[in-house]
Amino acid sequence: MPSSSDDMPEAPPSAAWGFRRLTESDGPALAEIRAVALRPSLERLGRYDEVRVRERFLAAFDPSCAWGLVLQGELIGCVALRREADHYWLEHFLLLPEHQGRGIGGQVMEAILGHSGDATVWLDVLQRSEARRLYERWGFRVDHEDPIDVYMVRRPLA
Repeated sequence: MPSSSDDMPEAPPSAAWGFRRLTESDGPALAEIRAVALRPSLERLGRYDEVRVRERFLAAFDPSCAWGLVLQGELIGCVALRREADHYWLEHFLLLPEHQGRGIGGQVMEAILGHSGDATVWLDVLQRSEARRLYERWGFRVDHEDPIDVYMVRRPLA
């Protein structure tokens, strides 16, 4: 595992975007990105709420283990990698819809999984979310699910 949560992952050399450190002051902008990015998935589940989608993000946002995704100086998303005793949780992986489908998600996964080293990585994704296919391509497998979330894990190769 990386030696410190202060370590920042590196975008692949070919990437047009980059990572940047986040602060509490980035929370409202990222809550807006979350509302836009998750709206289609939450609407499919009949769970979209204009206020709650933002409040949930702000209540859980921890900039000490999260990084912004920037393209030409614009904040276009974020991702968090929260360390637990012997594994990580991949959280708050958000990307504005206009930047989806352009390979950025795969490049972020490459960087984040490289940053996690040989550790097990967990995540949860909304039922019927299109993001699930991305996670499966990167070796995540379903561990369990409930009516709202699918919990996935990527264990190190033995």
